[in-house]
Amino acid sequence: MESAFTTAALWMALAIGSTILAKHLRLSSALLEICIGAAAVAVIESAWGSGSMGAEEPWLRFLAAMGAVLLTFLAGAELEPEVMRAKWREVTFVGLVGFFAPFLGCAAVARYLLNWDPQASWLAGIALSTTSMAVVYAVMLETGFNRTEFGKGILGACFVNDLGTVLALGFLFAPFTHRTLIFGVGCILAFILLPAVTAKLTAAYGHKTAAIRTKWIVFVLCGLGALALWSGNEAVLPAYICGMLLAGSAARDTFFIRRLRTLTVGFLTPFYFLRAGSLVSIPALLTAPMVFGLLLAGKVASKIFGLYPVIGMFRKERNERWYYTLLMSTGLTFGTISALYGLSHGIVTRQQYSFLVAVVIGSAVIPTLIASMAFVPTHLLPPREEPSPAASSKTAAAEATDLDEE
Repeated sequence: MESAFTTAALWMALAIGSTILAKHLRLSSALLEICIGAAAVAVIESAWGSGSMGAEEPWLRFLAAMGAVLLTFLAGAELEPEVMRAKWREVTFVGLVGFFAPFLGCAAVARYLLNWDPQASWLAGIALSTTSMAVVYAVMLETGFNRTEFGKGILGACFVNDLGTVLALGFLFAPFTHRTLIFGVGCILAFILLPAVTAKLTAAYGHKTAAIRTKWIVFVLCGLGALALWSGNEAVLPAYICGMLLAGSAARDTFFIRRLRTLTVGFLTPFYFLRAGSLVSIPALLTAPMVFGLLLAGKVASKIFGLYPVIGMFRKERNERWYYTLLMSTGLTFGTISALYGLSHGIVTRQQYSFLVAVVIGSAVIPTLIASMAFVPTHLLPPREEPSPAASSKTAAAEATDLDEE
């Protein structure tokens, strides 16, 4: 237990340092956590040996996974149904192009420029076709774009993009078994029942017992996540759909969403982003930088050349188009998941896996950095919320009410 607390203290110290540095550099905290995770693992493990960071500890991997799941749920909860219905053409078109352009482009780079075998090349295309919902949503939260129709459109397109990645991985590599069928049926039943059961539970107990809504959401996400992993799928996909299904009620209950966001961003996601950075093997990159460069260029270039003209159909202002395009060029969660799937099933070698993970994480850093420094559409930023003393009192009273026992 002592080692667990020591490891947790180390990781939270890195998270605090990332937040302070991000504030001074005016960059995303998630972005800095990835970079500091990569640097920290190189320094700490070179001094104290492999595994000294504790990135593979089961409890830490669980906290990181829960951070990704809850962050994905919150991203889905931001997608108000009315906005998505109004923007379905944009979301669908941008999301599909965002998947197919890098999927085909990166597979071609791996096959014809790097001479990888066909299976490994298709896996590379899938791993590099993603858009990072976790990174994009973290940036949306920090800038305030999550409260705008512009930000909600980006989040919707991210979901369509990543859905394409999940389906491609399943159709090309994952066998369809009875477990897949059980997972699909279980998810459909849960999705049908979730809004009504959540509404009844909230009406009966939401303001009378200690944070029962948070416990209920975590229970549902953990249950569906366990079912997803058992069937060979990933826990974050049902989390996003759950968030979308509860988006309408979540938008009306801002206090609950804020508390859940505090738990997620303040405690869980630092483990996720720092661990993502720790997966990068800097020595492996130094041995063959050309491979890394070609794959990263293939992903970002195919995203940009595919998406920029398409986004121009919906966004005419220059900074809006570039910001939208660059955030859609990021990758993280599903990219590392796809790469790990390929390694564990013998589709790619460990060296190929290292390159794919490095490129995925590099694509989370570089496009986000450029977008944040050069192309923020400041004219779309919502005014900062400065709560009045009266509003603060109401918030405190609502929180106290929700934490009171019956």
